[in-house]
Amino acid sequence: MPTRLAADTVANAAATPEREQPYAALGLKPDEYERIKTILGRRPTSGELAMYSVMWSEHCSYKSSKTYLRQFGAKVSPKMTKNLMVGMGENAGVVDVGDGWAVTFKIESHNHPSYIEPFQGAATGVGGIVRDIISMGARPVAVMDALRFGAIDHPDTARVVHGVVSGISFYGNCLGLPNIGGETYFDSVYQANPLVNALAVGVLRHEDLHLANARGVGNKVVLFGARTGGDGIGGASILASDSFSAGGPTKRPAVQVGDPFAEKVLIECCLELFREKLVEGIQDLGAAGISCATSELASNGDGGMFIELEKVLLRDPTLTAEEILMSESQERMMAIVTPDKLEGFLRVVAKWDVETSVLGEVTDTGRLIINWHGEEIVNVEPRTVAVDGPVYERPVSYPGWLDALQADTASTLPRTGNLREEFLALLASPNLSDKSWVTNQYDRYVMGNTALSFPDDGGMVRVDEESGLGFAVATDANGRYCQLDPYQGAQLALAEAYRNVAVTGATPVAISDCLNFGSPENPEVMWQFSRAVEGLADGCLALDVPVTGGNVSFYNQTGDVPIHPTPVVAVLGVIKDVAARIPSGWQDEGNNIYLLGRTALELDGSAWAGTIHGHLGGLPPAVDLAAEKSLAALLQAGNEQNIIASAHDLADGGLAQALAEAVLRFGVGARVWFGEIMERDGIDATTALFSESTGRVIVSVPREDDVRFQGLCEGRGYPVARIGVTDGTALEFQDLFTVEGQELRDAHTGTMQKYFGAVVGA
Repeated sequence: MPTRLAADTVANAAATPEREQPYAALGLKPDEYERIKTILGRRPTSGELAMYSVMWSEHCSYKSSKTYLRQFGAKVSPKMTKNLMVGMGENAGVVDVGDGWAVTFKIESHNHPSYIEPFQGAATGVGGIVRDIISMGARPVAVMDALRFGAIDHPDTARVVHGVVSGISFYGNCLGLPNIGGETYFDSVYQANPLVNALAVGVLRHEDLHLANARGVGNKVVLFGARTGGDGIGGASILASDSFSAGGPTKRPAVQVGDPFAEKVLIECCLELFREKLVEGIQDLGAAGISCATSELASNGDGGMFIELEKVLLRDPTLTAEEILMSESQERMMAIVTPDKLEGFLRVVAKWDVETSVLGEVTDTGRLIINWHGEEIVNVEPRTVAVDGPVYERPVSYPGWLDALQADTASTLPRTGNLREEFLALLASPNLSDKSWVTNQYDRYVMGNTALSFPDDGGMVRVDEESGLGFAVATDANGRYCQLDPYQGAQLALAEAYRNVAVTGATPVAISDCLNFGSPENPEVMWQFSRAVEGLADGCLALDVPVTGGNVSFYNQTGDVPIHPTPVVAVLGVIKDVAARIPSGWQDEGNNIYLLGRTALELDGSAWAGTIHGHLGGLPPAVDLAAEKSLAALLQAGNEQNIIASAHDLADGGLAQALAEAVLRFGVGARVWFGEIMERDGIDATTALFSESTGRVIVSVPREDDVRFQGLCEGRGYPVARIGVTDGTALEFQDLFTVEGQELRDAHTGTMQKYFGAVVGA
């Protein structure tokens, strides 16, 4: 066995204050390094330096975003929190969904690793978010992903797309978790900074809820799961908290390697440990690894912990103590176990063939002390590592280019007059085309409880097989809107995800968010971030939905060029019985088609402006959150009365795109007309087809329910217009043009195959 290098001890650190340390290479700024020395009263040991560097990183400490994120906790009402069992600050939020059931969910980013090593970056993103769900005492039941790639025709895009989609499908499919929804967008602004945002959902009984903390002096600290290796060392500080150079991927060693089969066993092992009441709490080891798990557990508990680091089981015996502390090797968990239950704990992990080592115990010292072969290498107050890190008030400045961008409105763009050609071009465009090339690689029905999935607006899963109780989830964001106005863009993302849940028949109850931005050291980026967070917090208050947790991902830029601000919003909804779900497309001929909401000249930032004219400018569509709330209540009432056969929200591509998708869902065509809404709303045909005005949904209603449906809309004062009827297989826009069903399908489904190959599984 190789000779193990001696570690830098606390005594040595005190005796050698002059020793130079590579703090900058670990992502720490000079003032942060000086602050660490002030906290400790000496220079840090190399082990302590490793811990502070990863835990004070942007990825782990939220040091540039904390000031703004506090709005999510400040802007709340009693109505928002009445069903919230666990909010921000824990591994995942937990919501009471009724009948003694709870749902926990969270979305996080794995952006930079997915550019460096797309397969493993995306795979371990799924694995990490699933472990957050496990640690709450829940069984994971579904995953989703929100993906953004560079230009579809760029030579490097295929590498990233193939790797990311394969990594997600491999890990999720091996875990046996259905992938029930998400997004896939292409834009050159994400060329060297793809966004891979992974979401997981779990279910649990109220009494099974567990929080992770190290309480009880003498309780054992146990590490179990995969062995610790050299993969992912410094990922949080070195990879996720810095921007890429223009030269491309250079940080390959920081990407973790995942083993979904090990995680599958870990899920069952953890659930049995919880079920048998053999643990006080379990913390997953994700970003920052052992540094994070030990310092956070100690901070959330009695404040003291003693660890013997040499007891960590290793895949690579040459790892130094510092590397062990920083490693982000996957499929590892840390448990707090009372001494009298340790034997039972070890019996369960042995049953599942999960390797385990008892590292130490909870103490009353108020210090996190870590030894390495009998020598003290870490002696810190845990809160200084995990909680009381730097909080920055970054400089904020209004972007000097924004006024000119907003003045460049799309309303002056020329109308080509060939609406049929524009419609087909939009339908086949990368962002509006069929994504079955991606989704066919995911198993969406495993576990047998999936009620809705691709291509419906939201995914839906049954929680209770007896009552039919279930939940729905949707994710949304629009970086083009946020580039034009980050406050309004964030609210538009929230409104769309909220609406996507509402059209399934579920009632929106909570959100998780993943906030993807450029460098926080850029004052214009920080202005974008501050406005987006304010918009999201104000929007949640208006809609009465709390933020339960999430993630901030900064440094998404190459050189000095940031991505468009992209706050991804995931909305969770509850439905009493999944049998009452509403599909996004109609299945029967002879139903009437209604448009709910009004249409305005809102083409700025639209798919029409971008695809047809290569234009981005103006102001994004107005958002009326009170109207969104009324619309959701109307849909819920219509669903309870069983008078809505289908519902599909209007967003990217406007009414024309929504109608095409509703036709393609089950192959039943439609005849539609726009005369009434054009006259009522004062718009032309281009606007009627392609405007992206919000608060709009198309629904199909059986003819025998027409009077009741119109009465429902009139009684609630929501704008409604009958615009068509389901019929045949073609989509006919009366007095404009007709597209036969096969031509419609060919245009919609050909794009992904063109760039990435044949549809998998077709």
